[in-house]
Amino acid sequence: MKLLTERKDEDEIEKEVSAKKQKIEDVSHNRETSLDDSSSESEDDDGDCDDVLVETTPTLFNSKPSESHASEVQEDENEEEEEEEEEEEYTFRFENGMSPLDFVHDSSVQHYRQFERLESQALANKKRKALQPSQPEGSACKKTREDDDISGAAIAEMMELLDHGKRRRRSRKEKRRGRRKGSRNKLNPRLTRMMGDATLHYACARYDQAIAVLHEVVRLAPNLPDPYHTLGLVYRSLKDYKKATGFYMIAAHLTPKDSSLWELLFTWSIEQGDIGQAGYCLSKAITADPKDVTLRSHRARLYVELGDYQKAAVAYEQLHQLCPENVDALKAAAEFYQKCGQKDCSDRSVRILEDYLKSQPNEASVVDLLAATLMETKEHDRALQHIIVHDQVVSSGKDLPLNLKIKAGICHVHLGNMEEAQVLFNDLKPENASEYVDLVIEVADSLMDLGHYNSALNYYLMLEANNGNVNGLLYLKIARCYESLKERSQAILFFSQALETIQDNVDARITLASLLLEEGKADEAISLLSPPKDSDSGDAHSKKSNIWWVDERIKLKLCNIYWNKGMHEDFVGAIFPLIRESLYVATLRQKGRKKRFCFSKKSKKRLSRRDLLERVRKLNGQEKDNNVFQGFRPIATPSDLSKASRAKRLLQKKAIEKEKRKAEALASGVDWLSDDSDDEPQEADKDLPLCNILNVEEYHQLIIDLCKALASLQRYWEALEIINLTLRLTPTSLSAEKKEELRSLGAQMAYNTTDPKHGFDCVKYIVQQHPYSVAAWNCYYKVISRLESRDTRHTKFIRAMQGKLADCAAPVLIAGHQFTVFSHHQDAARKYLEAYKLLPENPLVNLCVGTALINLALGFRLQNKHQCVAQGFAFLYNNLRICESSQESLYNIGRAFHHVGLINLAAFYYEKVLATGERDYPIPKLPNEIPDMTENHKEAGYCNLHREAAYNLHLLYKKCGALDLARQVLKDHCAL
Repeated sequence: MKLLTERKDEDEIEKEVSAKKQKIEDVSHNRETSLDDSSSESEDDDGDCDDVLVETTPTLFNSKPSESHASEVQEDENEEEEEEEEEEEYTFRFENGMSPLDFVHDSSVQHYRQFERLESQALANKKRKALQPSQPEGSACKKTREDDDISGAAIAEMMELLDHGKRRRRSRKEKRRGRRKGSRNKLNPRLTRMMGDATLHYACARYDQAIAVLHEVVRLAPNLPDPYHTLGLVYRSLKDYKKATGFYMIAAHLTPKDSSLWELLFTWSIEQGDIGQAGYCLSKAITADPKDVTLRSHRARLYVELGDYQKAAVAYEQLHQLCPENVDALKAAAEFYQKCGQKDCSDRSVRILEDYLKSQPNEASVVDLLAATLMETKEHDRALQHIIVHDQVVSSGKDLPLNLKIKAGICHVHLGNMEEAQVLFNDLKPENASEYVDLVIEVADSLMDLGHYNSALNYYLMLEANNGNVNGLLYLKIARCYESLKERSQAILFFSQALETIQDNVDARITLASLLLEEGKADEAISLLSPPKDSDSGDAHSKKSNIWWVDERIKLKLCNIYWNKGMHEDFVGAIFPLIRESLYVATLRQKGRKKRFCFSKKSKKRLSRRDLLERVRKLNGQEKDNNVFQGFRPIATPSDLSKASRAKRLLQKKAIEKEKRKAEALASGVDWLSDDSDDEPQEADKDLPLCNILNVEEYHQLIIDLCKALASLQRYWEALEIINLTLRLTPTSLSAEKKEELRSLGAQMAYNTTDPKHGFDCVKYIVQQHPYSVAAWNCYYKVISRLESRDTRHTKFIRAMQGKLADCAAPVLIAGHQFTVFSHHQDAARKYLEAYKLLPENPLVNLCVGTALINLALGFRLQNKHQCVAQGFAFLYNNLRICESSQESLYNIGRAFHHVGLINLAAFYYEKVLATGERDYPIPKLPNEIPDMTENHKEAGYCNLHREAAYNLHLLYKKCGALDLARQVLKDHCAL
């Protein structure tokens, strides 16, 4: 009775405290009230909802509390702070301006992404509020004084009531977290009736009516989870799974502790293939029910499917902590830690297995996994120690399991104890090898890795005798053992048998081809590496293609064989497409990097086409009502819309200009290629067929061999293209010797093409490197003599070389030759005389000066023509003296007399030419020039001038009327 009376007094005190506290709340507004969100708005709308009950807990104040009482008060305050923090955690609620139906119908963003965004924004707002400066002391003190003035007496009266019995009751009562029972408002009866009607409509398959009623319920009570759940059922029946999932997602967020809803959403997400949403729902389900083992196993398997082995390992480890008897989860965690490939993860894998064995030392499977893990990290002594401890402590004299015994033997092999290892391996015999295939292969692989090829071969042959011709990998390992033992014939046999079942093994095919070449069977090696006749090489560079003949290693090996056998045409056909595409893609990438660098240097950034399209997408996706729910920013602000409009106009302008350029190019007959890097994303983003073509020395030599082969096939244009691309892309990685060789090849091919302008840079570089080489200047002049009549590059270069090489006559002579070509004989004579000052005894210089003066004398503007002709012949006779009356010098004098009309003297010198013999002279070669590419293939006598002299002499006889003499000269010297 005393307890009941005391409890009654306490209840009366509690009522008085609540009444007085409500009065204080109305006056000072210092305490926060807890209202239910789902019913407050509906009460305002309908006016027929129940009154809202407010439950508050007053804070205890006491001027002089005892120590025990102070500790109790402090504990109560700490618990209340924890409760307030829990209640302040983010929970999803529809607030003013948020439309649940638009939330579901918006298909631009996935539903779980929208919830993630809301959660992140709520967290950011909470942190922002926490970082805001506190209220100034002055205002706080002022407010406190006002509150004291208004309600000081009431607070004092309330404290007396609290001290009477509240303290003892609070200390005895068990504290509960979260919202107290009875604090929620009851559901409005009108909403209850509407929900019943909607459920009846759904049960009777009147889905349209059910949806209409439920939409009205959502409008009146947007934070009530039941209508969303029923809407999900309705749309599920209508086969509209996307909307059903959206409504179920809202219902789950409004009741976050209901793990069954989250698990259902996880299942649907898996069925729909939405892995991101599945992971989100699964995390929410685990948060709602942290001790659900099935959910945690689902999450671990999901991480495995996603390839995130570290998270999978952590999930399996947590699963094992919840269920210590689940050894499979522990082993899975260790295996996935090991798969991460990181040192700390491997250590963690070993640590959790060792910790388990401390409490459960008799688990042989864990010992086996621990030993395998340590063996992978080369800690064989430590693995062996664990096996020995297991044998001593657990087995108690019994034989170890065979798998542990084999692992112990392998550890002994790695530690150099072959005799002990052989004792442990004795249980593996040919008669039981088929029963323990994995163990036999593990032993043989370890022996082969350590170089014990004979022992490994014995174990492989055990399996080969039992399995027959079915295991290509087994034959491959046997072949590698024979290859290491230098038994090529057996290696070739087993490699061939292996390729019958594993045809796509590139390494085995290349190794077999090398063995065939060592045996002198080049044709068989070529047949082995060549693609099948019925193969389609159109997708040779496709990333999805895994066929062996498109592998670059196969092509390189095949090209090496072709080059060594001198099969240049086959060599070019095999390697030219690969090298050309690799250089082309690398050029596009370099071009894109340069453009990005140039854009970054400009003060006004030029937007890429991708950025412009992103802005236009905002413009196209703009809806009438951007405020779908509160807390989201609008889809596009007015400034973003302005930018999007400008971007749309710019894209249209670009498209018009692009079409115009394309039309002009096609009209002129030129292949159109856009310079806009945004128009060619696929080409620039393609992988290089030869990945290290710009950096590997072997590939550089392959490029040089390709250019030589193209030159031998007279495909000069393609060779020059490869040379120019290589020199442009590899300025630093290419060695000086290979640069010199490539430029020499380019110079040689430049004067063999119909349009040598693509080889001008090569010959220019050759001249710069060898400025005093006659062969280099000969090559240069041969190239520029076939260029266009006015090439500014040549003019600038010759002028620069004349200023730089004052003691070199070659650039001066070339300048004089160019003036002669343009019939500027006076300028040509001036240049030739400058060269004569440098080389007075050079026959070519004397010849050039003489011919220039004679041509100048035949003009109309010269006054002293006879003197100029005499000077010209003086230089020609000087040339005759230096050449010791050679056939060429005699012919030049005769041709000069013929040119000025002195036909008697011309006939005399032509006859002397016919009476003089002439030997052939070698043609000058360029540095690094290949003899096959020169003109030395001409027949003997290519320096003889008898035919030219005879033809000119017959013209003189014919002009004089001596037709018989003319006919006789042609018959004697020009007839075939």
